[in-house]
Amino acid sequence: MIKVGVIGCGSIAQHRHLPEYKNNSQTIIAAVCDINHERADHIAKEYGAKAYYSYEDLLNDPEIEAVSVCTPNYLHAPISVAALNSGKHVLCEKPMATSLEEAEQMILASEKNGKKLMIAHNQRFVRSHEKAKELIAGGELGRVYSFRTAFGHPGPETWSADGTDSWFFKKEKAFIGAMGDLGVHKTDLIRFILGEEVDEVASFVETSSKKNATVDDTAVCILKTASGVIGTLAASWSYVSKEDNSTIIYGEKGILRLEESPEYSLIAQYKDGSTVNYSLGQIQTNDSGGQNDSRVIGKFADCILNDTEPAVSGEEGKRSLAVIIAALKASETKKTVSLENGVLA
Repeated sequence: MIKVGVIGCGSIAQHRHLPEYKNNSQTIIAAVCDINHERADHIAKEYGAKAYYSYEDLLNDPEIEAVSVCTPNYLHAPISVAALNSGKHVLCEKPMATSLEEAEQMILASEKNGKKLMIAHNQRFVRSHEKAKELIAGGELGRVYSFRTAFGHPGPETWSADGTDSWFFKKEKAFIGAMGDLGVHKTDLIRFILGEEVDEVASFVETSSKKNATVDDTAVCILKTASGVIGTLAASWSYVSKEDNSTIIYGEKGILRLEESPEYSLIAQYKDGSTVNYSLGQIQTNDSGGQNDSRVIGKFADCILNDTEPAVSGEEGKRSLAVIIAALKASETKKTVSLENGVLA
């Protein structure tokens, strides 16, 4: 049993990390931490853990072997580095950092201390996404020409622990808005499914629907991969009705429709007119109706116990972060931004 500590007891910890650690036979929640004392005490009582009010105190606990970093974005890197330097394995929420320099510091701390660093990009572990990657790698679509991917919902105020006063809307704590909250999921997904890096980014990144926000709430990007595949990525907090978390891949021999149908999580439509429907289970969501296992915690525990490479390494997290940073730069400069081997050129 890996003794874990969860740093930050807000919505992502309550929706994802805490219930998944509790349900995993390889982990036990030994400690939780939040600067909100009442919240920390409540969560600690619920999970039978010790409550801390500062992450430094939790990291000084010799019993803790691994931590989840579920704090506002600007604290991801400093807390992760401190945890790695204190000999803890780290599972960090996305985006992993607020700059590529911070991401590199995290990677170096992991290497120096011989501890695992995994980034919680859970879209890689959705069954339909895994199947799409398998089909593309096996040549089912032939050459891939383009894609469309989107992630949008009404905004963090609908599920964040702090509602409309959430740190998600504050640039000094979040660094980036919908593009960091949702868009980075999709940059990581496209890199994963296609198995290649993004080379060029053009974008419009705006604040249009959230009057209290100092970060973006709606973004549309055009991405071009190393092999010349082009596609669009949309991330938004302005989808006021049903959440959209869909992806479509267009290829030489057919089309893959992912998480678009309420009945089939993957629909393969081929050039010859045939269709294959896959029922692989629906994608996880914060909407009412229950929490599905994102498989992130299981993957994290496995890499620690088996001493293997994390399913989403720090380097992978850095490359997905680089795409959204490029999108910000492209929007600000009104120019296409180039990346080289997954990192800003």
